[in-house]
Amino acid sequence: MSKFQAIAQAVKEGSVSGLGSSEGVKVYPHSLAESGNVKLIMVKDKQTKLILAVGEGSLFDELQGSVEGGIKACPLTHENRLVLNKYFDYTVPRAFGTQVATIGLGDRLGIASPGHIQTIRGRNVRPILAQQSIRELNLTGRDYKQVVDAACFAVFQEGYKDGFGADGDHLKVEADIELALGLGFTMLTLDCSEYIDNTIEGLTAAEQAAKYNALSADIRNHYESRYLNQTFEVAGTSITFDQETLAKNVLIYGPAINFMEHIYNKYIKTAGREIDFEISIDETATPTAPESHFLVAKELYARGLTIYSMAPRFIGEFQKGIDYIGDIAQFEQELIIHAAIADDFGYKLSIHSGSDKFSVFPIIGKYTKGRFHVKTAGTNWLEAVRTVAKVNPGLYRKMHAYALEHFEEATVYYHVTTDLSKIAPLDQVDDADLADTYMNENNARQLIHITYGILLQAKDAQGNSLFKDEFYRTLSDQEEAFEQSLKAHIGKHLDLLGK
Repeated sequence: MSKFQAIAQAVKEGSVSGLGSSEGVKVYPHSLAESGNVKLIMVKDKQTKLILAVGEGSLFDELQGSVEGGIKACPLTHENRLVLNKYFDYTVPRAFGTQVATIGLGDRLGIASPGHIQTIRGRNVRPILAQQSIRELNLTGRDYKQVVDAACFAVFQEGYKDGFGADGDHLKVEADIELALGLGFTMLTLDCSEYIDNTIEGLTAAEQAAKYNALSADIRNHYESRYLNQTFEVAGTSITFDQETLAKNVLIYGPAINFMEHIYNKYIKTAGREIDFEISIDETATPTAPESHFLVAKELYARGLTIYSMAPRFIGEFQKGIDYIGDIAQFEQELIIHAAIADDFGYKLSIHSGSDKFSVFPIIGKYTKGRFHVKTAGTNWLEAVRTVAKVNPGLYRKMHAYALEHFEEATVYYHVTTDLSKIAPLDQVDDADLADTYMNENNARQLIHITYGILLQAKDAQGNSLFKDEFYRTLSDQEEAFEQSLKAHIGKHLDLLGK
């Protein structure tokens, strides 16, 4: 503990701004916090982050750690995170409602949030720092406690007091929803894909009509009394439901709407606190038509639901980790209507697979009037890989080769149009050019993007990590470089979105 004595003295005096790194210990001066007669600060001792506590009082006593010379060194455990939450409310995730722009910053590694906070600090946007799907948890070997813990400790490290959220992303199973909300998640993205019938679009009009007529009379009467042959004015355009349009939409979305209502009434309405409830209907075979978006929203609000945001499937391709693919002019025309529908009902439009969609970000910012939710995840992992490619080219080369060998396995989880033949061979790229050659090229980005789980879980014959341990060590050693990379890349997202 002797190495911490000078830091502890500076903490007592409140003069930590000038402390740098000494004896292998790095100090995070923004983390300095005080409650009663106890002061805390976060440090990193070699590869391990700790919270140092000095003083006397209940906060000091409740934190778990080892004590020597009046200094308690506290590991970043779940139990200690809960203690921080009790004494420092800015470390507790919160809901934001519909009047402020938010950006989901899925941190698959659990170490990107400090860079994210540095990026959004001072901007007119709030971060959803803890954001993971069950698929991502399975692929990274993490759990929801770890996801929220990492975000809360990052907020403490950076002394960030403007609020952050925690999103149980793309949840579809009730047990997972209950788990996430029980752990304090403040946002729920409900994945309705298993209740959306993607076979309907492929049926003939006669087949659709027959399937619709097989529904109960109560269901048909419910929808026909509200929508059949009625016209609704939205965003300067008219939406009309003739028999064929109504039947198709009821068949595709009817069960999903019932599922949304059930989840809202059972979990959101009874939570006893504010929950940002997002509806995901982007997992469809075809783009979400304006009348489909309108019908879902109209039904939800008629049934007493209030939602935070909705994610339709937009025209064109929103693939992982690369820019928008499609007709931008047509995207703009349809976005105007989608944004206006959301605005009319009072919720935000949500953009899924929002990473790197630079060509359409200005359009999204404009027509949502700056009220949006943009969800990113894999692009943050790619910036970690970019950092490793720059500072540890040998590790990058091994990961790249392994990703190529296992690419097909990863396509089970993600829809991409990657052409591996267009990726430059490793033996033709110098170490100094690895980051730019591969992290700035769409096919290589998608190769690395979708193989993250395979790379992080890869082991040798003895059960040792092939890449993960060295990957984390490299990023810990190059913490500032990773933060700068995130600030540049996510900052570009926000600049183009008008934030």
